[in-house]
Amino acid sequence: MATGTVLATAASNSGGKSCCKSGPGYASPLAAMSGPREKLIYVTALYSGTGREQPDYLATVDVDPDSPTYSSVIHRLKMPYIGDELHHTGWNSCSSCHGDASADRRFLVLPGLISGRIYAIDTKTDPKAPSLYKVVEPKEILEKTGLAFPHTSHCLATGDMLVSCLGDKEGNAKGNGFLLLDSDFNVKSRWDKAGHSPMFGYDFWYQPRFNTMISTSWGAPKSFSKGFNLQDVADGLYGSHLHIYKWPEGEMKQIIDLGNTGLLPLEIRFLHDPSKDIGYVGSALSSNMIRFFRNSDDTWSHEVVISVKPLKVENWILPEMPGLITDFLISLDDKFFYFVNWLHGDIRQYNIEDPKNPILTGQIWVGGLLQNGSPVKAVRDDGSTYQFDVPQIKGKSLRGGPQMIQLSLDGKRLYATNSLFSAWDRQFYPELMDKGAHIIQIDVDTEKGGLSLNPDFFVDFGDEPDGPALAHEMRYPGGDCTSDIWV
Repeated sequence: MATGTVLATAASNSGGKSCCKSGPGYASPLAAMSGPREKLIYVTALYSGTGREQPDYLATVDVDPDSPTYSSVIHRLKMPYIGDELHHTGWNSCSSCHGDASADRRFLVLPGLISGRIYAIDTKTDPKAPSLYKVVEPKEILEKTGLAFPHTSHCLATGDMLVSCLGDKEGNAKGNGFLLLDSDFNVKSRWDKAGHSPMFGYDFWYQPRFNTMISTSWGAPKSFSKGFNLQDVADGLYGSHLHIYKWPEGEMKQIIDLGNTGLLPLEIRFLHDPSKDIGYVGSALSSNMIRFFRNSDDTWSHEVVISVKPLKVENWILPEMPGLITDFLISLDDKFFYFVNWLHGDIRQYNIEDPKNPILTGQIWVGGLLQNGSPVKAVRDDGSTYQFDVPQIKGKSLRGGPQMIQLSLDGKRLYATNSLFSAWDRQFYPELMDKGAHIIQIDVDTEKGGLSLNPDFFVDFGDEPDGPALAHEMRYPGGDCTSDIWV
């Protein structure tokens, strides 16, 4: 198809002599590590699902320690509708377009997971006060592609944008696939070829030098949007597969069944070095970190490299509690990865210089259901119980569990929010409905490893003007280790 030809041409040309230094992003992941320190973070903030009839908004947070408004929300861009459930974000252009002098990282791609709208947010005119540029209506997306529930977006070397959509308009997983938008947010087509839709949708990452894109599996929107029901897993409404696509053609060439070791595989990342055919996926319900890799015959395999053991507990809905790995990321030098256990409440750092054998180098407890004072307690083999010490910041207790994380370009600062998805927040951490979410910042030892809480940074979304809000994904104006892909 013409779309595949154009994508392939752009991918192959992006590293050639025509490469311009004025393109967006950075020439390499290591070059990005020398980029400027972050001063702003854009954060999706929600009222959807909280019971407050207010629109979701994009919050601009000041993270410049030399600024008088440090550690606070300095701007709120309200969406024009109520009930979007803003979730993940991406860019119209990133380091994959670094060789294109005409490309410009200007628009934040902001899908409404439940409403099906996709907002284009202008962050360049005034980075501290982004503005709404365009709305892609769900009706247009449905009419042209049959897709709904947009989730993850990535910029392409062509200037187009690719968005994973998790179902059809009724919330069935069977209708999920990938939406292709042009540079001005016009709906072009589905990216996946007819008959090549994934079993379930969620996240994806592409690695052009190996002509591969891999996507992950959450569940059917009609199931997860109501909250989590373990029976739905047994009934086949949640996924456990990786979908291997031929890039950029959109043809599925392999499906990997992770089985019980990979229930609900969510976030996926290749190593940032585009010459590496290795990556990881975090399995939420199984609470495993899984390494995937390419074989000599161009097929792909996987292995579990880290298992977070479920904890025996009392006063909870189940006798054992999984960690629930809901997010992870890889430092730009491919030296460390970090992941969260949303239910247990800890963030971990692992050295992955030997990708097959990650080594735990840092761990910090910053929330969770097992913190001191919680009615839920972990139970040892001898029957005794215990909980984890979780510090306060600026006199305030940490609520919920660590969820979305974002790392500074130099790898020295890790930011964390605590809201997963409104229906699941209400189910597992109901206090977030009344007290709101927050952002914390963790200092990282990039030499020996180690994590420590910054006592001077705490952004409390419980104090928002329209009432307590939920905070989810974070983005820097200049790109980061979860938005940018190198070709």
